[in-house]
Amino acid sequence: MNIILFGGDGFCGWPTALHLSELGHSIVIVDNLSRRKIDIELQVESLTPIAPIDRRIETWKEVSGKDIKFLHFDIAQDYEILLRTIKEEKPDAVVHFAEQRAAPYSMKSSRHKIYTVNNNLNATNNLCCSIVESGFDIHLVHLGTMGVYGYGTSGMKIPEGYLNVELKEGNKSAEMEILYPAHPGSIYHMTKTQDQLFFYFYNKNDKLRITDLHQGIVWGTQTDQTKRHDNLINRFDYDGDYGTVLNRFLMQSAMGYPLTVHGTGGQTRAFIHIKDTAKCIQIALENPPQANERVKIYNQMVETHRVKDLANKVSQLTNAEITYLKNPRNEAAENDLHVKNDCFLSDGLLPTTLDEGLLEEVIEIAEKFKSRADTTKILCKSNWSNA
Repeated sequence: MNIILFGGDGFCGWPTALHLSELGHSIVIVDNLSRRKIDIELQVESLTPIAPIDRRIETWKEVSGKDIKFLHFDIAQDYEILLRTIKEEKPDAVVHFAEQRAAPYSMKSSRHKIYTVNNNLNATNNLCCSIVESGFDIHLVHLGTMGVYGYGTSGMKIPEGYLNVELKEGNKSAEMEILYPAHPGSIYHMTKTQDQLFFYFYNKNDKLRITDLHQGIVWGTQTDQTKRHDNLINRFDYDGDYGTVLNRFLMQSAMGYPLTVHGTGGQTRAFIHIKDTAKCIQIALENPPQANERVKIYNQMVETHRVKDLANKVSQLTNAEITYLKNPRNEAAENDLHVKNDCFLSDGLLPTTLDEGLLEEVIEIAEKFKSRADTTKILCKSNWSNA
């Protein structure tokens, strides 16, 4: 397939681009390099050294013999360039990673909330508009988040996107299928719930073929492709804004820094290894919705864990201490999370689970590059509420 990856320089986008390229697909990366600019703003870099995008692509050509094309523009702002790119490249499918992806960053200030809303919503709407205006039959695959569902304690397994309900008014009742009720916990998550509505509308109105992936928290950093040269190494974010919880624990243990658990640690979250993120994108591309089919929604996760259980697992593995801090987020202290992920399993995903070998691999990377760490950036300083 001819595939455009929007946001293909990022933590999930880069390893996915290499994975799809190795499979033989023709890949174009479009990125405005905003994540690199945010590093400068936050005055913290990836624990792993990230090569310039041109060097990354040149190195991939050297080790694989395969070409990846890179285009530098902002799909949230440069609509005419986006439309021209769609028309010139004639993709069979596009993968949409081009959104600000961190909940804490989206809650830092009013400016960060506004940026996240403008960037994420404009990017999604512009992409849908450009596909419609091009007139091409293009499959759109979007990387969303499990956070659109919220983290309530309904007791039922969260379905894959849709819920059958019965509506009653007086003596009258009707059954219908609805999107699972959204319950965002941050401005970032709120933009992902709005993405759902964009996709629902463009699918209904313009017959766009769309797959929306509700992904859990990603852990790990390397894939088989990113291991092949130092210039291909993936990001390893550890700071309080962009570092995901398990990667932060593994980095903290390598540094001899106490594992920082916010609140009681009773928050249950869904997790997936970065290798499976790339595999899930592949599966979604290989199993597109048919013409006139509703938006296809997958829950892109492998397993669920409580935060304090993860901390205890890492502590037992590394002898790291655990410290409990005030939770900066406005969320329940404890929650259950039961999630269906039947679609990916039935379509061939062989899940990568949380085993000690992979945990040790991440710790080895953290130890190798720990001299690059700035311990003043470890704590989360973004507060959800002034209350």
